[in-house]
Amino acid sequence: MSDDSERDVLIIGGGPAGLSGALTLSRARRTVTVVDAGEPRNATADHMHGFLTRDGMPPALLLETGRTEVRGYGGEIVEGRVTRAEGGAEEGFVLTLADGRRLKGRRLLVTTGVTDVLPDVPGLQERWGREVQMCPYCHGWEVRDRKIVVLGTSPNSVHQASLVRQWSPDVTFVAPRAPEGEDAARLDARGIPVVADEVKRAVVENDRLTGLELAGGPVLPCDAVFLAPEWVAKDGPLTDLGCETGDDGFVTVDATGRTSVPGVWAAGNVVAPAGQVITAAAAGVMAAAMLNADLVDEEVARKIAA
Repeated sequence: MSDDSERDVLIIGGGPAGLSGALTLSRARRTVTVVDAGEPRNATADHMHGFLTRDGMPPALLLETGRTEVRGYGGEIVEGRVTRAEGGAEEGFVLTLADGRRLKGRRLLVTTGVTDVLPDVPGLQERWGREVQMCPYCHGWEVRDRKIVVLGTSPNSVHQASLVRQWSPDVTFVAPRAPEGEDAARLDARGIPVVADEVKRAVVENDRLTGLELAGGPVLPCDAVFLAPEWVAKDGPLTDLGCETGDDGFVTVDATGRTSVPGVWAAGNVVAPAGQVITAAAAGVMAAAMLNADLVDEEVARKIAA
């Protein structure tokens, strides 16, 4: 399609949510263009897990396969970064790309994902997606029965440690201050010892994490670290268009991914940062089906009015 063609749907983000949405819409015989900046959230992970029939597949292979499937139904994949989103459902939406291209569409699906901001501890970022992880359902099996440290980086960290204990009996909770009250009781009930100290750096030997150096001096041996990062949504296009946000700072959507702005849907980690790959893909399918239904309703209404 040429840049000045009006697509039925423009999708920003070519991850599992965006490609699943594009596949559904292309199979519904809609003209679809996916704009992908090429920055998948799980780029540092060697394998993804928990995706039925795709367990253990490298994330890059999933995306490559998805792009091929979308193109097979006539969907278009454009490499680029969206710098501006404007317009509306009545007059259509326009996306401006970093290279100056402008793409037009009747509806918009945003699946741009989220950025994981880790604690400022030397070495953690370099091991992110490898021995340093967030989701035990995604990566707990791979470190079962190993020495695991859970860092107290958020109010949910005690809950995270309680979950991680399901995969290993050797779990230690490390935080600047020891938890108190119900949190302390919960960790004790799960048999999780607490180390109240700051982490200075991650210790890596022969390209493997071997421990955490603590401010108090000793190195705490471990094979894996779980932590709760700060989530920052890549929601520039949604804020450009004035979509409402909730108390958590993320754009609010209904169960189908519909935002407060007519004609705009959002799906995947950009609105649900804790979601796994398979849940992001499912959200993309749901949003696509509702987008198609919305377009059908508009087309019927125009025919009746005519």
